[in-house]
Amino acid sequence: MSFFPKIAFLYEVEEYLTKVFRNNELITALGTQEAENKYQSLLSHLSHPPAFTTVRVNTHLASVKHVKKLLFEEIQKQFKGLCVPVLEHPKLQDILLIPVIGPRRDLKKYSSEVIVGAQCGYAVLRGAHVYVPGIVSTSRFVKAGDLVSVYSDIEGKCKRGAKEFDGVKVFLGNGISELSRSEIFSSSGPLKGLGVRMTEPVYLSPSFDNVLPSHLFLQNLPSVVVSHVLNPQPGERILDMCAAPGGKTTHLATLMHDQGEVIAMDKIANKVKKIKQNAELLQLNCIKAFYFDGIKALSVEKREDKQEGPPFLPESFDRILLDAPCSGMGQRPNMAYSSTLKEVTSYQPLQRKLFTVPGSIRVLVNLSATADLLLGEANSLEHGKGSKAAEARRCFSI
Repeated sequence: MSFFPKIAFLYEVEEYLTKVFRNNELITALGTQEAENKYQSLLSHLSHPPAFTTVRVNTHLASVKHVKKLLFEEIQKQFKGLCVPVLEHPKLQDILLIPVIGPRRDLKKYSSEVIVGAQCGYAVLRGAHVYVPGIVSTSRFVKAGDLVSVYSDIEGKCKRGAKEFDGVKVFLGNGISELSRSEIFSSSGPLKGLGVRMTEPVYLSPSFDNVLPSHLFLQNLPSVVVSHVLNPQPGERILDMCAAPGGKTTHLATLMHDQGEVIAMDKIANKVKKIKQNAELLQLNCIKAFYFDGIKALSVEKREDKQEGPPFLPESFDRILLDAPCSGMGQRPNMAYSSTLKEVTSYQPLQRKLFTVPGSIRVLVNLSATADLLLGEANSLEHGKGSKAAEARRCFSI
């Protein structure tokens, strides 16, 4: 039985998605009821956090065994005696897994409440504490040191600074307020820093704030897998076309033992800065990050001999990695997906352009990106028997 409500979409988006799930091919293979059960199960899983927290070890600086020991000691400090194992992934040798404990259904709820925005709420479910910018509302007399129950405003309808909220809210757990209500909503301007220290979250997962920052990188498992699939080798030249914030970029460099060259680019300047910061933090020197549009990354036109940055000739790279911008529909947890159908389908033309950029070996990385593109093909072909429509249906029948 689900602890949280299944993810909610706008009506037009829900209708768009069900055209893929409720198709003749899938119903014939599974039956009407089983196909519907799979769809509803998927919607329910999306609103809950994954069963494991996944961290990648920076093997450029330390061994997995050493970092595993340090991480285990840190987690025991956070959980105060509760023995939570740190597991090595059976196939991916640089990955550590920490089981997520929950949902804890017997937690007491306090009369003093703190309401946080949806994104802050999702972070809490992945192990974060509550920081002041994420707080939308508190009860009238909340003081520093009070025990409070934390809720997520998943529909975004709570007014900032409200003293009570009776709308749709989801219980995330309990914590200790670090500040008073008057301090949180100070007239002198927005504060930063810790707002609520979570002591009894519904899902117990370790916080990674400043935990072994040069040795660990918090990264979802699918994002880790793709770098292993690309299989970069020391001395090669690799292009990461849409690289921010640099998780896969730094992983590629690590797998190459920091030998060779990883060219990372993104078309948003602040995101390029983040790539550089992560490379510096992990002490990786073979990464060069550029503020540039991935669609224009490769060009057949001749370039100046001394030009270091993009665009590059198509034969410039041994391998190319592409994590195309996408709808983000598969990010977990997510209880209310607010994008419109126009926004969801707007990614497909960009993805097509990026997929057709000339170049070397390429891996299509992001499941949501691939799904967005295939959904577009399936809908354009209605429920026909074209190969792309069939491919889209197979993608969602797993």
